[in-house]
Amino acid sequence: MQIFDAHLDLAYLDVNRRDLTLTLDKLGPETTGPHPPAAVTLPELRAANVRWALGTVFTEAGGDGPEGYEPMDVEAGVLAGEAQVSVYRRWADEGHITIANHGRFDAEPDEADLIQIGILVENADPIRTPDELDWWVAEGVVAIGLCWGKQSRYAAGNACEPQLGLTPMGVEMLEAMHAVSVVCDLSHLSQRATEEALERTSGPVIASHSNCRGLLGGDDAKNWQRHLSDEVIKEIARRGGVIGLNLAQWFLKTGATDDGPRPTINDALAHIEHICELTGSKAHTALGTDMDGGFSGKELCEGIEKPTDLHRLFGALRGRGWTAEELRGLASGNWLRFWERWNADRLE
Repeated sequence: MQIFDAHLDLAYLDVNRRDLTLTLDKLGPETTGPHPPAAVTLPELRAANVRWALGTVFTEAGGDGPEGYEPMDVEAGVLAGEAQVSVYRRWADEGHITIANHGRFDAEPDEADLIQIGILVENADPIRTPDELDWWVAEGVVAIGLCWGKQSRYAAGNACEPQLGLTPMGVEMLEAMHAVSVVCDLSHLSQRATEEALERTSGPVIASHSNCRGLLGGDDAKNWQRHLSDEVIKEIARRGGVIGLNLAQWFLKTGATDDGPRPTINDALAHIEHICELTGSKAHTALGTDMDGGFSGKELCEGIEKPTDLHRLFGALRGRGWTAEELRGLASGNWLRFWERWNADRLE
């Protein structure tokens, strides 16, 4: 089964000293990087038949690592973001990956077995102004989330007060994104910012790595804004968008903690099936695993600790009656169709 993973913080891991060119068994103390035990490296993704991915440029206002910068320090944010873009360029130059510019993902990858990566900016602060968006697109950016959980210069994130939304600069950025055909990722927006983004855009949107609020305590849950309401799920589907399943344990089951039992594969499948039920289709759910996105392989759902374990999701759904075609859609086909349609619309 060929896999498209729509959310992997690969460059973040590199700048935090994980050598992603090595297999897991070759990682040592100086090459493991953050959040051990590791789950993700480029060879491990290839071993799992992950052929396509959205690799992020993840930066954090107030963060302590090389991804961090002082809040509202524009130039520090730019430097942090550009450093991660250079990681993908270096890997491409060294023959580890290919860059899928403008979201042109090859549905039949070549025999070199290289992962095709489109860049997803997770927090737009590194982009000085919307006028500079062309440079980022030329570097391989295909999607942007206007913020991470915290406030950015463009929008309020899911950790902000829910009444905070887009900034005037965020409205300008959405307009610039539309002009150059960059996809809006809703995953980390506050509730109001989500609503405003949907009001100000008419085309397809995605949620690269988000799960269902209705299964996680609803609007009364502590981190409710991080998850998608039923209404937003249906709106993403109505526009032809796709939602990537996040496998972080806290986003699969209410009350999951580091000290408690991990959520099961069935807990993960519940989110897939809820999206299918709400949308009346299996075409709008896919993978955005967020493996090693600030946590270790031991903090995913039980039974999945590295990319090669993803086949267990497909096996469980096969047991629930999913057809081979439906499983291929979940694994990669739904994302590939999304980008194919996006490019067709862009070129009209």
